[in-house]
Amino acid sequence: MSEDKPGGAFRNTIYRQVTTSGRRMGPMRRWLYRLAAPTLLGLMRLWWASCRIVVVVGEQHLDAVLARWPSFLPCYWHQHQLFCARYLLLQQARRPLRLGFLISPSVDGELGAMIVRRAGGYVIRGSSSHTGALALKAYFEALMREQVSPIITPDGPRGPRFKFKPGAILLAQMSGRPMLPLAFAASRAALVHWDRFVLPLPFCRIAIAIGAPREVPRTLDAAALAALQLEMQQSMQATFAAAKSALGL
Repeated sequence: MSEDKPGGAFRNTIYRQVTTSGRRMGPMRRWLYRLAAPTLLGLMRLWWASCRIVVVVGEQHLDAVLARWPSFLPCYWHQHQLFCARYLLLQQARRPLRLGFLISPSVDGELGAMIVRRAGGYVIRGSSSHTGALALKAYFEALMREQVSPIITPDGPRGPRFKFKPGAILLAQMSGRPMLPLAFAASRAALVHWDRFVLPLPFCRIAIAIGAPREVPRTLDAAALAALQLEMQQSMQATFAAAKSALGL
């Protein structure tokens, strides 16, 4: 893992030249992406600004983790990406936190990488679906060498929804770094039909909830892994319930 540019965006060098499909970034596509990235991020920031984070439940858990470890594994459902990421990006100005995002190594993923860099995040190139082992390696290097806290959505964009898959647990076991569950709730929101992604409506109220951190022992058999998946799934659900309760939902 190396630093890609002075802004601190990390990139897995395996993907620096050629994407997983073998396609290369053409000059026209790169030019279009350079125009699109600030435009899309500007629209996203307007959306963020129109919604107000009115309460954060469990912020002491984030403080406790950062007081003990230089990096950790923020975990939230794929559907909660929009404002959990917003909250954590804001914390980088106040806390010793460097937030990482896994972005597809495809040509199309370069637009997402440009947006993440401009938003202040750190880019890890890989795909949990197509380059799983390499993505796990990139996550591990970011955690341990670069002290980046890489976001994990344990149900992933392909689901099944709200099922805690084992990747985050295995990474926590390998690294000795804790998982930290997060969720958000909105007073008014729409859901994207195909994956139930939460889109808060403009001018709504937002509550962020942070659960207790969870460390993973170095030795873990199959039964213990399955039990820990269920435990984390329940912790994520409880964190979401806490966010909703904070808004009186």
